Amino acid sequence: MKRYTLIGIILIVIGIFAFAYQGITFTTREKVVDLGPIHMTAEKTRTLPLPPIVGGIFLLGGIVLLVVGKKKG
Repeated sequence: MKRYTLIGIILIVIGIFAFAYQGITFTTREKVVDLGPIHMTAEKTRTLPLPPIVGGIFLLGGIVLLVVGKKKG
C-alpha cells in the first residue's frame, strides 16, 4: 500500500470514530478526605469532548489523501 493511501484510511477511521462517539469518557480517583489513617476517595467521570467538526476534518483529510494517493500511484 502507498503511504498516502494508508494514512488516508487511518484518518477516515479516526473521523468515523469521532462522529460516532463525540467524546472520550474516563474515570479518575480523587482524594476527598485525608485525616491521618482515614482516607476517602471519590470516583469522578470526566468527558473529553470531540466536536463534530474534528471528525469532519479528519474524514475530509482522509478522502483527500486517498485521491492524491490514487493519482500518484
